[in-house]
Amino acid sequence: MRKPELLINAGSVSDIQRYIAAGADAVLVGEQRYGLRLPGDLTPEELAPAVAWAHGRGAKVYAAVNRIFDNASLPGLAAYIERLAAIGVDALVFGDPAVLTAVRQLESARRPKLHWNAEMTSTNYATANYWAGQGAARAVLARELNMEQVLEFKRKASVEAEVQVHGITNIYHSRRELVKSYLEHQGRRADGEDRSADRGLFLIEKERQDQRYPIFEDSAGTHIMSSEDICMLDALPELIDGGVDSFKIDGLLKSALYNETAIRSYRAAIDAYAADPAGYAFDPEWLAAIERLQDPERELTYGFFYKEQVY
Repeated sequence: MRKPELLINAGSVSDIQRYIAAGADAVLVGEQRYGLRLPGDLTPEELAPAVAWAHGRGAKVYAAVNRIFDNASLPGLAAYIERLAAIGVDALVFGDPAVLTAVRQLESARRPKLHWNAEMTSTNYATANYWAGQGAARAVLARELNMEQVLEFKRKASVEAEVQVHGITNIYHSRRELVKSYLEHQGRRADGEDRSADRGLFLIEKERQDQRYPIFEDSAGTHIMSSEDICMLDALPELIDGGVDSFKIDGLLKSALYNETAIRSYRAAIDAYAADPAGYAFDPEWLAAIERLQDPERELTYGFFYKEQVY
């Protein structure tokens, strides 16, 4: 049985090393000016020794270049991708064809693989197959797909399929600075307010005040995140049997200890099932280890995997 890849985003060189040592097969990194919702900034120069270190341990390093680009964002993009290719980054996560154009200008021997990630619009295999024809090797599936849709996607797509199995999810993104606009509407100085991911800003609905939706702003705009965390730990066999290629843990807004614990639990479950599918038994301690570190105000759920979603 071919094991799926276990992937997590990382914000520093120490995170990369810690997560790979815990059992991650790949890490996703990048710079805020070119990627979306990254837990930290890593320039190609900072990343170079970490890429070599990861490769020496059989792990891969992917770079997020999935920002929504406007004209002002384009200068420097080609040179940035050139530097990533030069240090041996294994793949680029992209949504904008501008990235594809820049990659095509590289020498073929230095081209990283392309992982197509169009956020919430990567919902069907036909569109993914179109991007496969443009050179994409993988599609990052929308988090709103249910299990039936994910498995059908994998059966009919000509690219690898990556799904998020754990952590916070993005539910809204805007290039506009919505929090800044709101503060200024109130007559407050928005430039003096901390609107970063560390600030702990939330949206709370009047009818459901027990649910808090983290919201933050960076140079890419406004991000509103889910009030719950996906946790597919005890449902991995169905995804493994379905041939899903990569399982992603999103470590955004989580501590390094939490992320390391999640990696170890998912690593144990994947390895145990791959070793003996017929005799596999879920160990409750894998989940308990995560629950001990879980924010009590954030429920662990299956997300949309077992819901009927209509587009």
